[in-house]
Amino acid sequence: MTSVLIAGSLPPGSGGPTGPQADAAPAAYDADIIILSMDRIEETLEAVASALSQDSIRRHVFVFDQGSSPDNLERLAEAARGRTDIAILRAERNFGVAGGRNRASALGQGRVIVALDNDAEFADSHTVADAVTHLDQHADLAAVGFRVVIHSSGEDDLSSWGYPVSLLPRAGAGFETITFVGAGHAISRQAWDACGGYDDRLFFCWEEFDFCLSAIARGWRMEYAGDLVVRHKVSPDRRFNWTGTRWFYYVRNRLYIERKWRQSWLPVAPRAIGYVLKGIRNGLWRQTARAIPAAWRLAKGVEAARIPAAGRAYIARNDAAHRGKIRTRIRKEILSALPGHGMKDARSTVS
Repeated sequence: MTSVLIAGSLPPGSGGPTGPQADAAPAAYDADIIILSMDRIEETLEAVASALSQDSIRRHVFVFDQGSSPDNLERLAEAARGRTDIAILRAERNFGVAGGRNRASALGQGRVIVALDNDAEFADSHTVADAVTHLDQHADLAAVGFRVVIHSSGEDDLSSWGYPVSLLPRAGAGFETITFVGAGHAISRQAWDACGGYDDRLFFCWEEFDFCLSAIARGWRMEYAGDLVVRHKVSPDRRFNWTGTRWFYYVRNRLYIERKWRQSWLPVAPRAIGYVLKGIRNGLWRQTARAIPAAWRLAKGVEAARIPAAGRAYIARNDAAHRGKIRTRIRKEILSALPGHGMKDARSTVS
């Protein structure tokens, strides 16, 4: 058992965690909306209300709580009592972003899985319906990343821009991409099942990028859709930060992913050296020193995968081509580690 249903109900045919159950007969519907929670209760309740307001769609909402206080958990439960379109689940422990979304997604049957951060809201009541329509119209599309704007101003949230900076002027439009941002996105369940969901080992950071590499290796593609919008509050409450553990996960997971999709550690070395320099420059050398051997341990026993030529061409066309020549990129990486250059945000660097 990984979770307990404490309020609301599961979709027909689910039968996962203990607690009240719906009818045994499975029923097809359009979308599951997944929200992970851990305190910051006011923002979470607003995210839940936003998910429940989604119309023109057959959907079920899952709130997967991974450590809220009893009082906050009770407030979540109260928001779901008497409803059949939402399930509030209490996890036995914190499985992280990757593991939490995996477990919540496994309980649904919607043909599209939509994830919303618990400090975000959909910009309108038909965002999920529009995302499902978009995926339905493109059979080869694994996932769609939403535009993430700052809740208070409506300006683009640059801390949630996970694409080449050169594409920022197209934030209101759309383009093919090799990843998406977790704050708001939709994934085809067919692609989700084909890729096996997220890699649980990642816990937090880079899990979307790793999933996308798996999808690309299987012939799927991804898109960013600037007309699908979530409003992000960027709440600091219970949030990983650079001086806590965020840099550790950022470095460990990115090196692990690099090794996972290559045949040896040799190509990973330049990236590791760059992270060492950045860690020293930003006073995070202790996290870096822990992260590099942790990446090696994480990769032990994991069979290296290979992206076929068509997938590598897709990555080159939709990411590397927007980042400039390799020498320029290396020079920028080195300069960013030297005095006078600030810390880069985790979501701004995919390559």
